[in-house]
Amino acid sequence: MSTLSIILIAIIVVLCAVVVWLLIARRRSMRLRSQFGPEYQRTVTEFGDRTKAERDLERRQKRVERLNIRTLPPATRERYLQDWKQDQARFVDDPKGAVVDADRLVMNVMRERGYPVSDFEQRVDDVSVDHPHLVQNYRAAREIVVRQQRGQASTEDLRKALVYYRALFDELLETAPEVVR
Repeated sequence: MSTLSIILIAIIVVLCAVVVWLLIARRRSMRLRSQFGPEYQRTVTEFGDRTKAERDLERRQKRVERLNIRTLPPATRERYLQDWKQDQARFVDDPKGAVVDADRLVMNVMRERGYPVSDFEQRVDDVSVDHPHLVQNYRAAREIVVRQQRGQASTEDLRKALVYYRALFDELLETAPEVVR
């Protein structure tokens, strides 16, 4: 075989490897974009680099896979639902207290299901893996709580926070009716 033939074969092999690598990277990006929804773009924007953001999202996935996330027993789920109903009714007379309690209830459900809850940012990262469509609202609810602590949240803001917490609360309790096929 001539030197030119060897060089051409090497170039073709390298080009094929590059094409395969690009296809794998594209498939990875599409999978992560599909799984994480708006959280994907938020993370890319935060990192300023798609590759670093995707590495972070995959790190989140692996971390959550190692956690022992479990379904709540029916009696526990019912107790939390009753706690939520009481808290929601309390909103009329004490919106600030109701929102603080809603935050606490969400954290308690997360803890009981097996999510570590000591750090808010870690909670958000963990929640983003299984509930990516709610993580933006969870952040917004938490921000409203922080603003409320500074006396900067209106009753309407607090109502929104309660709605955001409720959506995550329902998902964490797995209260949505199952679709029969």
